[in-house]
Amino acid sequence: MWCGSNPVWSSKGKEQARRMNLIALKMIFGDRAKFFGIVMGVTLASLVITQQGAIFIGLMSRTFGFISDAGFPDVWVMDRKVQFIDDVKPLQDTKLYEVRGVEGVAWAVPLYKGMIRARLENGQFQNCNLIGLDDATLVAGPPEMVLGRLEDLRRADSVIIDVIGAEDKLARPPATPGGPRIPLTVGDSLELNDHRAIVVGICKGSRTFQSQPNVYTTYSRATTFAPRERKLLTFVLVKAAPGLDPEVLCDRIVRTTGLAAYTRDQFKWLTVSYFLKYTGIPINFGIAVFLGFTIGTVITGFMFYSFTIDNLRFFGTLKAMGVTNGSLMRMVLLQAFVVGNIGFGLGVGVASVFGSSMKESQLAFKLPWQLLIVSGAAVTVICVASAMLSMRRVFILEPAVVFKG
Repeated sequence: MWCGSNPVWSSKGKEQARRMNLIALKMIFGDRAKFFGIVMGVTLASLVITQQGAIFIGLMSRTFGFISDAGFPDVWVMDRKVQFIDDVKPLQDTKLYEVRGVEGVAWAVPLYKGMIRARLENGQFQNCNLIGLDDATLVAGPPEMVLGRLEDLRRADSVIIDVIGAEDKLARPPATPGGPRIPLTVGDSLELNDHRAIVVGICKGSRTFQSQPNVYTTYSRATTFAPRERKLLTFVLVKAAPGLDPEVLCDRIVRTTGLAAYTRDQFKWLTVSYFLKYTGIPINFGIAVFLGFTIGTVITGFMFYSFTIDNLRFFGTLKAMGVTNGSLMRMVLLQAFVVGNIGFGLGVGVASVFGSSMKESQLAFKLPWQLLIVSGAAVTVICVASAMLSMRRVFILEPAVVFKG
């Protein structure tokens, strides 16, 4: 005896499901006012969650922008008490040679990073990040040169300025009162801690959290520009020997030298963790995202509930015709799925256009694919919760009530 499903009944079931889906779509698209209200609620929630999340991620990525730009080093070595990239605690110069002596170190170079004041032509001062690169290799230099060459740093008194600082905070006074400031270019000069510095290049790199101009020079020149201290070595940048896991090398350096050693990703996370723990940034953005989620849920839930109440007679008629609660639930979930996808697409689209339009501004905005998944999951929760809330009246509805009076 054949025990498989009856193809006739299977075909009827599919046709019935198709018709129910068609009815559900006609119901949701037929009530335009409710349809647009529900879509706008989902769009608002999606927009706020995506936009605020992207700004938060962009802001956090700026905290380790310099680490990303440095590129080549596998391991960053520093004082044990360093908490993030700008928490400078200088080392003795002899620590460089101790690190070079650790087994598995292919090469190790010094890096200076500190704050310095630049005196502008109008007599004003501007704080800058002074970065001193190894004289021989220029490791950790800017990732992209706009004008000039990185090798030009070997000239006397030479520095390279990032393009944001050159066009804004370090720009020369306007030629005429009220006119635009004149960007620094190759050949111009600066005064750094009473030392003359000649601009030999303009570079492009990641914005930093503090948004101060970056000034690159050689390590030996940076120690001359910087205020005199007994210790000036900020970091030791290390390349692991071929085939050696950088995390294993970190453990060796820690045991041998007593210093802290982190891989590039570990140092990024150390920096981000500091800002998450000791600043109010996560709370501020968390509140904004929570409000967007809550407002979107309230608006969508209210509009969905109102839509269900308005169409209660249709649901009652379907129940009187023998349609089960499960089938009705699938109809409402289909409606929620449709408006959810439309609202999510609109919200993410508006957020993406906003971020693209602000790309050249100082606003931090970064939209990774992981954030889209989080935003989509939040929208799904909003739509499913709204659908379940609205269906409660349908489940307890007696079909006979529809035909009274």
